Amino acid sequence: MMTKLFFLISIILQLISFSSQSENQKPPTAVQAELTNYGFPIGLLPSSVKKLTLNQTSGEFSVDLRGACQITLPPDNYLATYSKRISGKIVKGRIAELDGIRVRALFQWWSITGIRSSGDNLVFEVGMVTAKYPSKNFDESPKCEGRHSSS
Repeated sequence: MMTKLFFLISIILQLISFSSQSENQKPPTAVQAELTNYGFPIGLLPSSVKKLTLNQTSGEFSVDLRGACQITLPPDNYLATYSKRISGKIVKGRIAELDGIRVRALFQWWSITGIRSSGDNLVFEVGMVTAKYPSKNFDESPKCEGRHSSS
């Protein structure tokens, strides 16, 4: 169960990380293209992406959503929340220093701190714990179900 939670957190982190842009605003379809350029599926970020800012040199990025939201992540139906702004550092196959994505598991909220692409899988990091899920679970961007309400 803890592994599944971390997987959801990792997915959220990847979605945030892939919203990278070269310090210019890009439309949602361009943000999805950036995610795939770094080796991640587009479903790491919700469909409510408004803009992406990416420093091509440092890999630092921020993704602005239309508002904070929550989604239910497959395949285990974990509740995840996205802040209005998600940030981190992205390089090919890895998102680090992720901030703005949390997953509820084991009756607690966990922050996803990183996401790695490993073959056909995504490895989500929650502190020292990791969870691995098939990348194909994130082929489509989820729609926000409601406003973010966790702390």
